[in-house]
Amino acid sequence: MDCPVFTRYATREMSQIFSEEAKIQRWLKVEAALAEAQAELGIIPKEAAEEISKKANLNYVSMERIKEIEKRIDHDLLAVVNALAEVCDKGYGRYVHMGATSYDIEDTAWALAFRDALLIIRNRLKELVKILISKAKEYKELVCIGRTHGQHALPMTYGMKFALWSYDIFGCIKRLDFFLNNAIEGKMSGAVGTFAGFGDKGIELQNKVMEKLSLKPSLITNQIVQRDKFADIIYLLAVISACLEKMAKEIRNLQRTEISEVLEPFSKEQAGSSAMPHKRNPHRSERICSLARYLRALVHVALENVALEHERDLTNSANERIILTHSFMLTDFMLLEMISIIKGLTINVKNVQRNLNLMKGANLSERILIKLVEKGLPRHVAYEIVKNAAIKSFEEDLDFVELLYENELIKEKMTKDELKQLVNPYEYIGLSKEVVDLTIKQIEQLIS
Repeated sequence: MDCPVFTRYATREMSQIFSEEAKIQRWLKVEAALAEAQAELGIIPKEAAEEISKKANLNYVSMERIKEIEKRIDHDLLAVVNALAEVCDKGYGRYVHMGATSYDIEDTAWALAFRDALLIIRNRLKELVKILISKAKEYKELVCIGRTHGQHALPMTYGMKFALWSYDIFGCIKRLDFFLNNAIEGKMSGAVGTFAGFGDKGIELQNKVMEKLSLKPSLITNQIVQRDKFADIIYLLAVISACLEKMAKEIRNLQRTEISEVLEPFSKEQAGSSAMPHKRNPHRSERICSLARYLRALVHVALENVALEHERDLTNSANERIILTHSFMLTDFMLLEMISIIKGLTINVKNVQRNLNLMKGANLSERILIKLVEKGLPRHVAYEIVKNAAIKSFEEDLDFVELLYENELIKEKMTKDELKQLVNPYEYIGLSKEVVDLTIKQIEQLIS
């Protein structure tokens, strides 16, 4: 049975990076870099390195032959080594992989894959930030009700929602850049990290190999690059997915029939339900939330891989074939999905305004409380008056201002017209516009 990650969610770009052919080509590329570095240091003949480099690609080394050898010896990396050695002329194949261990090749190749895949993710994040900033500018002045604990709180703007999301995604870009610049490392240190197979030129050799591949050399390893670095990358992708889930969950909630402020894109021929033709389900946002749960679960597996036995065991190997490819592929899919959702998002301004005034001004209780205190009423007294009026207004569907004005203490402090002015939601959005402008300005200055 085909895996849905590959058949349903994999993008073309990520499929190209994590295909079996691409993996083998990376292994061959590392083998070529090793041979070239060894020749430069006089460890193997120059002619041998030239032959190995020439043949270290899938034009010479066939996938079919690799699979034939692997079936016999049950070792995928060694099958590649043997297949490469076979096609090298003049006996130069004997110099392939000399002094190296499997994970010198595999972990260095992983680093190449991480770099390429993270650059794709970065481009998606950057595109998403730009779209969110565009939406923040478009809706900077659209006043809406803010919600805390699922309840109506104070007025804010839709511009703030989009600007906040852009700041979240910008934070993901900064984390990703730190990882790209500091944590992608390769190794060429041998079976237990001592460089024994390369003699006294091991450290110099490792540096040369990594220079050829534009990678940083790991300062110290055992047989593998330490798996805390792999856990970091899985965690990074899980954080990105969590930020996307945060946006998707808000869109889902705002699309509830009772709220109906936001609508996912919905094509003319699209169906929401097989049984109920009226349904317009936020299924794309729900899908993002679903995949984010799976990605978070992979962090646990990655952390389990950190504490391997002695200089390493193989308990990380099988699951890494799954968690690394799945994490990148699903994160990439989720980003493209969210980019499409935000681009086509519909804001129902009429319902935004309806919900903003749903509590008849009671949600402006903070503003009234502050004004009463300023006019000399003790805070605890003012708080009780406003709270009781708000509750009664909501429960009995009565006018909030009229209820407040029935209180003699309120009458002593302000007029009814003053009260009505205080419950105007459009006049109590604080520095919403300024915060949006400041956020956009700083992100646009720093993003590249």
